[in-house]
Amino acid sequence: MSVTQTPQSASFLDKYFKISDRGSTVGTEVRGGLATFFTMAYIVVLNPIIIGTVKDADGQFLGDGSAPNIPLVAVATAFVAGLLTILMGLVANVPFALAAGLGLNAFVTYGIATQMSWEDAMGLVVLEGLIILLLVLTGFRTAVFHAIPGSLKTAISVGIGLFIALIGFVDAGFVRKTAAPAPPIELGIGGALTSWPILVFVVGLLTTALLVARKMRGAILIGIVATTIFAIIVELFADAGPSLVNGQPNPQGWGLNVPALPSLGDIVDVPSLGLLGQFSLFGAFSKISVVLAILLVFTLLITDFFDTMGTIVGVGKQADLIQQDGTLPKTREILLVDSVAAAAGGAGSVSSNTTYIESAAGVGEGARTGLASVVTGILFLLTMFLAPLVAVVPYEAAAPALVVVGFLMMTSIREIDFTDYEIAIPAFLTIVLMPFTYSIANGIGAGFIAYVLIKAVKGKSREIHPLLWVVTALFVIYFALGPLKILFNIG
Repeated sequence: MSVTQTPQSASFLDKYFKISDRGSTVGTEVRGGLATFFTMAYIVVLNPIIIGTVKDADGQFLGDGSAPNIPLVAVATAFVAGLLTILMGLVANVPFALAAGLGLNAFVTYGIATQMSWEDAMGLVVLEGLIILLLVLTGFRTAVFHAIPGSLKTAISVGIGLFIALIGFVDAGFVRKTAAPAPPIELGIGGALTSWPILVFVVGLLTTALLVARKMRGAILIGIVATTIFAIIVELFADAGPSLVNGQPNPQGWGLNVPALPSLGDIVDVPSLGLLGQFSLFGAFSKISVVLAILLVFTLLITDFFDTMGTIVGVGKQADLIQQDGTLPKTREILLVDSVAAAAGGAGSVSSNTTYIESAAGVGEGARTGLASVVTGILFLLTMFLAPLVAVVPYEAAAPALVVVGFLMMTSIREIDFTDYEIAIPAFLTIVLMPFTYSIANGIGAGFIAYVLIKAVKGKSREIHPLLWVVTALFVIYFALGPLKILFNIG
């Protein structure tokens, strides 16, 4: 009986997710889902640190209010990410995972919650998600996606590759800010690689790069697991400790968490979903001016809108899902789920959820279908019960995967014609500004504005898609928000 069930089960998965049609296998999809999860599992630890340790305008912390409740925020972060990632796999059939957006969560924390209560701030996040959902249902968001020239889509992919490589280097402490004004960043500590965690990262990067160069199956996942084991061994002997000791920085310590096996009694815990539904949809409008509230929602919207667009272009291209006409299959479904995720993040009090560029780690493993997303989503849900195990993987063990995936994504730069300045200059700005400003949206905005401006000045306005004019105008407003606030004394 069991012998006949396995092929039937495999056949069902193959048909539903079109696994064979995309040149993949069930095993490859599972490996890809695992790789994506381990590459982005840090968000379960990092998001609570960002949004769970800062007081709102009323002096309250997210959760209990009187004190930070990291476990409560971690559980909600994993829960929302798990559900939405599974939904993405089932509805859109792409290997894209979702979770609380970095950058977005920082803006919600420091740019919004400091002016109102956490409930009001999360209400604005829900409102932003509903607006994006409306844009998808009306076809506007999908139409904008299709209006982007092919070369700019390639530039977006390359820029994201550089961006996630930089994230990997920074997370591992391989690249750091300097105390002096110039240079703004440097290698390691004081220009030297003088800590055990950095050594772990370097060994992990070389190991992962070697495995990828040999085209070994499961190279990225093997690299993460092997580097984690190495990190645990190193910490046992080196005792480097955390990067913050008694409130004082420890440059020699581990970036996010100290790698160590949890005790058996601490592996499983019963999760609490007490944060769900703790939002006030229009409460912010009674705390701040209507104009400021609209500007905050607009900032969230424009960042979320184009961060996602850049991500699905980049990861979709890496997964070889982009069709000859430059479109992505089921674009509407992808954007629909992503829009629901934005609202769901606010409803779950964990900030706007968005499609993650770390999905490229699973794609690097060969994932091509939504089965990988289902695997990643299930692992996120299990993380609610096994949070201590997630904390075993330090930044320094996951970061090598980001750097290697960044390289893989950057290889498509050969498709850009740099002899044609009309596209080369916008592409260049798109590519460099993503890592240099630590923002996907900034890179896309600069590229769009440069593209439209150059075409218009050269008398080629007819080559510009009408929607690109609209989007470019929105980006001009986006970049002008700061000066406008000063001009009208807002905020």
